[in-house]
Amino acid sequence: MTKDLNKYKFFNRDLSWLSFNYRVLEEAKDPNVPIFERIKFLAIYSNNLEEFYQVRVSYYRQLLKNAQLMPGKIEEVNPAKIIHQINETVSKYQLEFHRIFDDEIVPELEKNNIILLNKNSKLTPEQEEEVNEIFTFSILSLLQPVLLVKKRIRPFLKTGQVYIIIEMIVKEHANETTKSQQKRYGLIKLPTDHNVSRFIELSPSNGNHFIMFLEDVIMKHITKLFPGYVVEEWYTIKLTRDADFEYDEYEEEELIDAIKNLSSSRTLGKPNRFLYDRQMPYHIIKYMKDTFRLDNDIVVPGGTYHNFRDFFSFPNPLSPNFENEKLAPLRIPALEEHGLIKDAIKTNDHLITVPYQSYDYFLRFLEQAAIDDSVCEIKATQYRVAERSAVVNALMNAAENGKKVTVFVELKARFDEEMNLRYAAEMTKAGIRIFYSIPGLKVHAKVAIVLHDKEKYPEAIDQAYIGTGNFNEKTARLYSDHGLFTANDGIISDLKAMFNYLENQDEKIKFKHLLVPGFNLISKFGKLINNEIQNAKKGQKAHIILKMNGLQDPHMVNMLYRASEAGVKIDLIVRGICILKTGKRYSKNIRVIRIVDRFLEHARVYVFHNNGNPKVYIGSADWMKRNLYRRIECVCPVYDTNLKNELIDILNIQLSDNVKASEIGSKMENIRVSNKHEKVQSQIATYNYLKEKYKRE
Repeated sequence: MTKDLNKYKFFNRDLSWLSFNYRVLEEAKDPNVPIFERIKFLAIYSNNLEEFYQVRVSYYRQLLKNAQLMPGKIEEVNPAKIIHQINETVSKYQLEFHRIFDDEIVPELEKNNIILLNKNSKLTPEQEEEVNEIFTFSILSLLQPVLLVKKRIRPFLKTGQVYIIIEMIVKEHANETTKSQQKRYGLIKLPTDHNVSRFIELSPSNGNHFIMFLEDVIMKHITKLFPGYVVEEWYTIKLTRDADFEYDEYEEEELIDAIKNLSSSRTLGKPNRFLYDRQMPYHIIKYMKDTFRLDNDIVVPGGTYHNFRDFFSFPNPLSPNFENEKLAPLRIPALEEHGLIKDAIKTNDHLITVPYQSYDYFLRFLEQAAIDDSVCEIKATQYRVAERSAVVNALMNAAENGKKVTVFVELKARFDEEMNLRYAAEMTKAGIRIFYSIPGLKVHAKVAIVLHDKEKYPEAIDQAYIGTGNFNEKTARLYSDHGLFTANDGIISDLKAMFNYLENQDEKIKFKHLLVPGFNLISKFGKLINNEIQNAKKGQKAHIILKMNGLQDPHMVNMLYRASEAGVKIDLIVRGICILKTGKRYSKNIRVIRIVDRFLEHARVYVFHNNGNPKVYIGSADWMKRNLYRRIECVCPVYDTNLKNELIDILNIQLSDNVKASEIGSKMENIRVSNKHEKVQSQIATYNYLKEKYKRE
């Protein structure tokens, strides 16, 4: 192993992630993408970056202060160097981000009669009156202007909030010489945390639609907030704070208490990025640094506006124009022709691929089980559920109908901890038995099992659903995932064992079908890879296709390097982090692509050629350290030949993408796949493939 570590090299995981986020930004500048979808990609990029600073940059700053947290030599981590590289890379991307918005998005909106009014725009008298009314009756009472006094008045800056910093002089000194004018500084927080929209729509006129940023509306009336002063300049700023939360030190009751206070804990985190308008003069930047005691290495230039994640709610007055045409979820005849989902599963396993096919089948599976007299028990995991979750409602309905319902709730799902705790409390009131997080582990598996009363209904068959995505009907419309309905005895038996382990970690478990970290997942994948190596050495076809969100575990990457050296062809579809270095002698047989399109590629699929009798698995596990060593994941074999072929067909469509796919280059760059041949946009092609296949069936 030591020999391998000296021989093989890896990309840094976080610089690799920045490369992925830049690929998101590329969608925002693609003129072939509808303009309001381009705006959404700006929001996605911005939101991704905010969480990245809250968690990953926070991690490196912790390493700077505590060398004991430093990982092993395998990653050769120099936290100060990486923070510098991150800030340097992000600053470069931010320049492009704002160029795209200012020079491409805004003019394109104007071409389509949607006008963004800014601080320099001349309003008509009617608009002046309308803006004044909006400000007076909807905004003014929510504002709390603060006059800064150096070393005396220094308000706390909330994480992720946009503030306006205002440079002023006292009105009575306005006509005096510059030297005698003392600068004063005011601060206003945008009241977006009070359900005030960041974007103010004004009445349309002459076929045009007008939108103003909230900060521009406020600054039109700044004299009402700072009477007695003359405003000279104003700029926006934003501070991001550490939001990483150390779970492992807490036992169950302590963890619940900690999560109840989590919002305030995150709000009080240490600063790790101070974003300012790059047009801000240095003397104001220095004043900000001195006033808020900011370290130089967290001060990062941005654009005129911050928090572009607010663009998720950017209004489209011409909707659905300039948006992607909706793809109606496809129906699966075999699941439709039976009145009950369980009757279809008795005969065959079934696969659903969302959002192309309807997620309703899983909801119906639970809802029908909730009122089925033969069902005695339902067990499920919960990681991230939707607001007003239909999944949770179905489980509570089952409990109210006298079923025994057990739900394992993972409280440690970052940024969803409080929602999960709230839903756990609601489910407990409904009579559901709740198991909470296991110390030192996250339960990331996406599984549900329906058990029957065999004494009263001896012919009833236990059934399960194993997914690659969360039980969340909202993200099932946005994320591309697979889910398997099965009544396979071996898989059902393993799932029962898994839930026994979740309830009692002293249980001695041996999985025969499922792959679970800490038990058999790494060793089984190792055997499957080694089998391909042996086939390659025999001169037989050897091929591995892996699709996942992240590839970061050096041990797994080493196995792929060795397989590549042995002549195994390896195709990887990795959306985000990928530490595997392409373009090296030891990776010459490995191709890595990422696909960024209208849906988030979220599925995990693993295919091993196996000398023409492919082994196919789906599951919840990326090949990240956290997934392979610190989580309970569920990876499930797909035994049905028809479904195996379907998954392989979909993967091959994605590997043929020459519209939205990029190959990851030897310097982590996104190299767009050539479209010399017939264009293949894999998400549209997948939809058409499934539509045609199930139409025939």
